[in-house]
Amino acid sequence: MKLVPLADRVIIKMVAAEETTKSGLILTGAAKEKPEMAEVIAVGPGGLVDGKEVKMTVKVGQKVITSKYSGNQVKVEGEEFTIVRQNDILAVVE
Repeated sequence: MKLVPLADRVIIKMVAAEETTKSGLILTGAAKEKPEMAEVIAVGPGGLVDGKEVKMTVKVGQKVITSKYSGNQVKVEGEEFTIVRQNDILAVVE
């Protein structure tokens, strides 16, 4: 099965949270923050959304930072993805 986003939606896959700090400390499950960095898996076509023209600026394969609790989580064939609107993406990581 393949997910195809509509309008200004973007499908992202969260990048695993760091399990150790830069100094080498191992984090427990409670100390890990929800990952905010994700990889773009698919991008919708954009177009007319809520009466406004939306041009898609993110591309498949880019790493992005999203709002902490934005989007809808879906599970497809055992893999978890998040579907967000393009305006929920805060930055592109270069």
